[in-house]
Amino acid sequence: MIRVPIGGCDFSTHPYAYNELPANDVKLSNFSLAAEDFNLKLPLIKRLRAASTEPVHVLGTTWSPPVWMKTNNKITGVSRVKPEYFQTYADYHLKFLEKYLENGVPVWGITTTNEPFNGVLPLPTFNSLGFTPDGMGRWIAENLGPTIRNSKFKDTKILGIDDQRYVIPFWYTLVVDLWPEADTYLDGLAVHWYLNKEVPPSVYTLVNNTGKFIISTEACSGFELNNPDKVILGSWKRAEDYIGDIIESINSGLVGWIDWNLCLDPQGGPNWVENFVDSPIIVTSSTEFVKQPMFYAMAHVSKFVPRGSQRIDVRIKGDSIEAMAFVLPDYMVVVVIFNRQDETRKVRLQLFSKEIVVTVHARSISTVQIP
Repeated sequence: MIRVPIGGCDFSTHPYAYNELPANDVKLSNFSLAAEDFNLKLPLIKRLRAASTEPVHVLGTTWSPPVWMKTNNKITGVSRVKPEYFQTYADYHLKFLEKYLENGVPVWGITTTNEPFNGVLPLPTFNSLGFTPDGMGRWIAENLGPTIRNSKFKDTKILGIDDQRYVIPFWYTLVVDLWPEADTYLDGLAVHWYLNKEVPPSVYTLVNNTGKFIISTEACSGFELNNPDKVILGSWKRAEDYIGDIIESINSGLVGWIDWNLCLDPQGGPNWVENFVDSPIIVTSSTEFVKQPMFYAMAHVSKFVPRGSQRIDVRIKGDSIEAMAFVLPDYMVVVVIFNRQDETRKVRLQLFSKEIVVTVHARSISTVQIP
């Protein structure tokens, strides 16, 4: 899966959106993709699709529409969509789907704006758009939902929230309470991993029984404002953070987990507001890149658990091991084991009548395949 910005985001070299001119263009008569799409995004996505043995699901997300749609007339800051542009903002997403398909890249899904809470409070310095639960519910129910479902892209997935999991109790539930029809257009929810340690995964139970899936759509290390070490080459601690969150998320009912940046430079960018972070792949020069421990933490899952696998329950005796398990489409069973402790452990895996003893080293991740 690839999450692609609709227009620009902070990890662009400059702030931009589609159809920035003419202002107040309700019909989006000048909507066209940017040079970044033609020169960077689309060619890379096509190369990734050609290299992949599985279909690549592209998920599009808007950070900010053109500023003339917004109440503050700025790319960032506290803002809302002006009411007269609610339908225009829905059409903005439809135009993106059309343009990407015209250029040979079908889009699997869209989200309902990146981190809408960022535009409600004056928190970020990067591209943002605010939505209250009432405004979000109304926009989905009256504009985005009908626009997508009544188009040839009616099967495109629509994912709500696209924000931290702590907003689920008062954001998703309020949207549904205020605008029940909005819920009928949502296929699932997107969540990010920031501040997850402060919020128990039990909040996912508010969604797990609704029939909607949840995907974690953004994660990165080094994001903390008070953390001077944005990029740490070879950090095993950050790999442990990744696999720990992946295991917790999948065991809590999530069906996928997407990293933030595929690759960054040694500074943790480019980023037009210098919001630098770490990445599983760091490109150090035109001829060299480094695969970080975070890359391998993800690979323990992505290389062994294909799409269509089903998570199965894991019952662990003791508290020194974290694990998750899957039945693959070919009925292979895969178990991912994370030993966070400083001691090597012998782990006894029991699956029906089969019993396997695995030695897991201190501070290690292991993947076991069982026929």
